[in-house]
Amino acid sequence: MRIVIPTSTPDGLLAKRGAHFGKAPFYVIVDIENGEIKDVNFVQNPGHAGGACGNAVSNIQNLGADALIVSGIGARPLMGFKEAGIKVYFDNVSPTVGESIERFLKGEIEEIKPENACGVH
Repeated sequence: MRIVIPTSTPDGLLAKRGAHFGKAPFYVIVDIENGEIKDVNFVQNPGHAGGACGNAVSNIQNLGADALIVSGIGARPLMGFKEAGIKVYFDNVSPTVGESIERFLKGEIEEIKPENACGVH
């Protein structure tokens, strides 16, 4: 499974999580196999154009993501990820990628439901 997490820094598992997935400067990519972290990389966010964060959805899809962990997301991009087959999980507690992945592996974070998406961007 490949999980993408928007971040403010390119520091792997120590990276500070970004508040806005489409405008975060970096994406940390965590590959998990058999419940263990197998690889950690990062890429610079190529940016996105306004309007429904469509470019952000395709940018993350192009990374081969199976899942995205965010602290919030609008309804339109959430729908875009669902249509792309990318699960979106909610974690607004963990300050770093490593802590968020740890919580994910323990089953402590859940998929975002459409009714929990942000109404105002």
